[in-house]
Amino acid sequence: MSLWRMALKSLRQHALSTAITSLSIALAAGLLMAVTAVREQAQAAFTHVNSGFDAVLGARSSKLQLVLNAIFHLEASPANITWADYQEIQKHPGVALAVPIAMGDNYRGYRVVGTIPEMLAGHEYAPGRHYAVRPPGRLFDPTLREAVVGSFAARKLGLTYGSRFHPYHGLNFAEEHQHEEEYVVVGVLEPSNTPADKVIWIPLEGVQQMGGHATNAATEVSAVLVRLNGPTFGPALDQLYNKKGTRLTWAWPIGATIVDLFNRITWFDRVLALVAGLVAIVAAASVTASIYNSMNERRRQIAILRALGARRRTVASWIVLEAVAIAALGCAAGFAVYGAILLSTAAVLQAQTGVVLDPWALHPVMGWAPLSLIGLSALAGLVPAVKAYRTDVAENLAPSH
Repeated sequence: MSLWRMALKSLRQHALSTAITSLSIALAAGLLMAVTAVREQAQAAFTHVNSGFDAVLGARSSKLQLVLNAIFHLEASPANITWADYQEIQKHPGVALAVPIAMGDNYRGYRVVGTIPEMLAGHEYAPGRHYAVRPPGRLFDPTLREAVVGSFAARKLGLTYGSRFHPYHGLNFAEEHQHEEEYVVVGVLEPSNTPADKVIWIPLEGVQQMGGHATNAATEVSAVLVRLNGPTFGPALDQLYNKKGTRLTWAWPIGATIVDLFNRITWFDRVLALVAGLVAIVAAASVTASIYNSMNERRRQIAILRALGARRRTVASWIVLEAVAIAALGCAAGFAVYGAILLSTAAVLQAQTGVVLDPWALHPVMGWAPLSLIGLSALAGLVPAVKAYRTDVAENLAPSH
């Protein structure tokens, strides 16, 4: 009988303990793969999403807050800036495009953002990629109460071409804060896998002049998204606004600002990695315990094998191979755990930020994590293997009473 057949027969004989131990390996493998893949995918996705802009100009605040608010539509706007500030940056020779945005309203929890048509028309949100409106829709007319809805927001809210809605004041939905103004949806964007997918876009003046807003809102904007004519202009504007000025903040470059966010939460990544590692060690220990606890009932079987000519190392190899088989079964199931975690995380991340993760993307961790766990389990199998190696043939050959 081959070692593999011996190992598989033993696994069937101890099906319950095999299933429980394999489950612990599956959880360890899935968690270890998910933690690594989510961290690296999220960092890559966030640092490469800038909606096609190089910088954000806004009120005096942290660069990170400004980028999270203006690009990812998270958090609240630190304050508004004047229309004159927008005109000044728009006329700067180093600026290719300056797009003002105004926030402060929502529709059932999804942000309503005022802007100009150039935000969605003729502008590349990624190299070679433009926002597109599904037929028969079109972009909003800046002089009318019209809206263009991101694909994700449209799906969640049930908004389609021709739908009408009333925005609500504030960034958090509350029924009693409904505005009187009614908007008609004239377009739904094709999916872009960017934060624009979860936003309702309306004309800039629509937000500025919405009923219930402060009177000075008509001459202010929340921030200005800026695309430069070249990278050399970034440091000059940084000097102008951040070092010499005290009223405005120039968040540039956007990618570096997001990297700063991930640098701040490196400790959290380490905690997750530590937890995943501890789970892996506990899972490997469970392999040892599962096989070791079954050694008493295997003594006569081992003695018979030895009496039939099996070498000590053959018996020991059988036990180690059984540990490897348990780990392999667990790692195979671990991919299901990994998929479930990635799908859940991707859904939450898309709903909150508009950034999309690919749960099915291949990642190096999908190779080294299972192999590491199998190797660790093989080492864990050495303890019961040594016990099997030392089994006394004469003492255990006779049937027990």
